[in-house]
Amino acid sequence: MSSHPVTGTVASLMPRAKEELAELVAFKSVADFDQFPRSESEAAANWIADALRAEGFQDVALLDTPDGTQSVYGYLPGPEGAKTVLLYAHYDVQPPLDEAGWDTPPFELTERDGRWYGRGAADCKGGVIMHLLALRALKANGGVPVHVKVIAEGSEEQGTGGLERYAEEHPELLAADTVVIGDAGNFRAGLPTVTSTLRGMTLVRVQVDTLAGNLHSGQFGGAAPDALAALIRVLDSLRAEDGSTTVDGLTTDARWDGLQYDEEQFRQDAKVLDGVELIGSGTVADRIWARPAVTVLGIDCPPVVGATPSVQASARALVSLRVPPGVDAAEATGLLAAHLEAHKPWSARVRVEQIGQGQAFRADTSSPAYKAMAEAMAVAYPGQEMQYAGQGGSIPLCNTLATLYPEAEILLIGLSEPEAQIHAVNESVSPEELERLSVAEALFLLNYAAS
Repeated sequence: MSSHPVTGTVASLMPRAKEELAELVAFKSVADFDQFPRSESEAAANWIADALRAEGFQDVALLDTPDGTQSVYGYLPGPEGAKTVLLYAHYDVQPPLDEAGWDTPPFELTERDGRWYGRGAADCKGGVIMHLLALRALKANGGVPVHVKVIAEGSEEQGTGGLERYAEEHPELLAADTVVIGDAGNFRAGLPTVTSTLRGMTLVRVQVDTLAGNLHSGQFGGAAPDALAALIRVLDSLRAEDGSTTVDGLTTDARWDGLQYDEEQFRQDAKVLDGVELIGSGTVADRIWARPAVTVLGIDCPPVVGATPSVQASARALVSLRVPPGVDAAEATGLLAAHLEAHKPWSARVRVEQIGQGQAFRADTSSPAYKAMAEAMAVAYPGQEMQYAGQGGSIPLCNTLATLYPEAEILLIGLSEPEAQIHAVNESVSPEELERLSVAEALFLLNYAAS
């Protein structure tokens, strides 16, 4: 397959893209204003607004979202009667964590061994640049063939849901035929991947009470019901012998039929200690993308240092359940609560309280947008075929958009392949990935307009 003129244009734009990404990375745009100045996030938002205006976008606005942050919006009209595509990225970043752990300053884009290092380089300031590159390449080769809306979120990493609430209050604003979420990544650098599913999640607090107060373990132990022991039994009931998640009434045998995840590679990626087995059954992809997964995130009980010889009267835990596409998160919450209640020993008192919830997401991969993206990626990544991967985590905005615009097709692509080490120290982006994905996005818009 021969390359397209867009390919050469994107290549010629890469030096400018590096300068722009350096400017964007320099803003300490962490949306936690107790830790980082609000002015840094505002400056990043203004940078993006200016960049959109320079590309001819209309209605460019800084949207004040209900969580106290700003999302940047712009609209670029296309030919009359064309389809509308929404391009999403976020400009807020994770805190740098231990600055001393970085080999180069986190807010200074630094080239090293063929990669560009800096907080947000891949997640997701690189995504902002990717959208700009794709649009510039099209403008240099006959024009942008669709109406384009860009939305750059200001608090994605905080999970405070500002843009979700805003979109629900202004449903017409982000309406589109197709949405490209530039906040995912290739399964491996060089392997073009669309993330077609996301697991949903539910978060509950479970409290077990057995006594009016703690008792002396010598005087009463052996007959007095121990709340901590009861809690441990209840939590253990959530896993089978092999570590598979078992919640009464919840399907746990779904299969993943897309890209497979090599078990040895997974052991390396997850840094599993030598000799320790993986948990669950089925393929790795089945376990992390297609099946539910329970995790005990925390337990309230006496710490080891300072503990007294007592039978505990109460104990509690925070339990997370990731739910696969096809399972309603609210239904899963109900099943989890009923399971915890049903598996309590000694008629202990169990209270379950819901803390958080988000729905799973599954794209329709047979849609015209997926065909258009597959063809684009085959040109951008010669000799490679587009792969479908899942993601174990959740992107709540996807579900908001899917609910608001049930007809819209949603594709997830991006720069966060494993080597990018997003959310960790020494985050980096591969310039080759940025170049190829920008080409893929430009060609996708051409293909989709013609479909």
